[in-house]
Amino acid sequence: MYKLIEGKKIADQVKAEIKQEVSDIREKGGKIPHLAAILVGHDGASETYVAYKQKDCSQVGIESTLFHYEDDLSEADLLAKIEEINRNEEIDGLIVQLPLPEHISEQKVIEHINPGKDVDGFHPVNVGRMVIGLPAYISATPAGILELIKRYKIDTVGKTCVIIGRSNIVGKPLSILLSQKKYPGNATVTVCHSRTKDLALTARNADIIVAALGQAEFLKSDMVKEGAVVFDVGITRVPSENTKSGWKLIGDVKFDEVAPKASFITPVPGGVGPMTRVALLKNTLLAAKKEIYS
Repeated sequence: MYKLIEGKKIADQVKAEIKQEVSDIREKGGKIPHLAAILVGHDGASETYVAYKQKDCSQVGIESTLFHYEDDLSEADLLAKIEEINRNEEIDGLIVQLPLPEHISEQKVIEHINPGKDVDGFHPVNVGRMVIGLPAYISATPAGILELIKRYKIDTVGKTCVIIGRSNIVGKPLSILLSQKKYPGNATVTVCHSRTKDLALTARNADIIVAALGQAEFLKSDMVKEGAVVFDVGITRVPSENTKSGWKLIGDVKFDEVAPKASFITPVPGGVGPMTRVALLKNTLLAAKKEIYS
């Protein structure tokens, strides 16, 4: 019988811990962590994500400020605003919500953020520090998965891990983190992608599978061995006659098929997603405490 990895439950625990730490800082007269977010345009999903992040900050006592601009904002003006926030000592962390309008270079924007305020963990300096094992802000989804592994005491040492998907935000960093010489880590990691030959065979040999390719119900039971640990990072909205909204969320894993074979598995929703949001709070707290960049 599989054990459900309850991301929402663990996220609530981590939030409570962060809230207590922020409260202790306040009682001692210390600086309250402050997260700034920049949103350009009116993409519905982006507006929802930013609203959730502001709500999360409020719940744990972290200050938050939103700078919201129309989608005709110039790249130069956006970079100038980032530079202004870089210099503002009252703001500890900065996120620029992606995607950005086509006329703005996402990479240029990411590289313009002060690495010490890059709580998304996207800046090349943070990525490089993570690769060689130095303290760094780790991007939210990999950080959330590592936290779930620790909280559920999942053994990674010497295990075979297959990550399906090679994005800069999830697949690549997670492959490095799970192969690092500490726990969670010491796993033998294979990264699969659209050019992988016989991906199903590779996945069937894995002790741990992370499905992060954004293809609904891609991972099926014949691709998973008995007792595997399965993390589902995907999220796709599909029509449903059984919900008031007329749609439901499903992941990259065909849950009903795969779950009976798994030892641990994350659901969608309520699995990796809540941990992704809480990881941003942890990074903002780290930024305020100047533990990585003093």
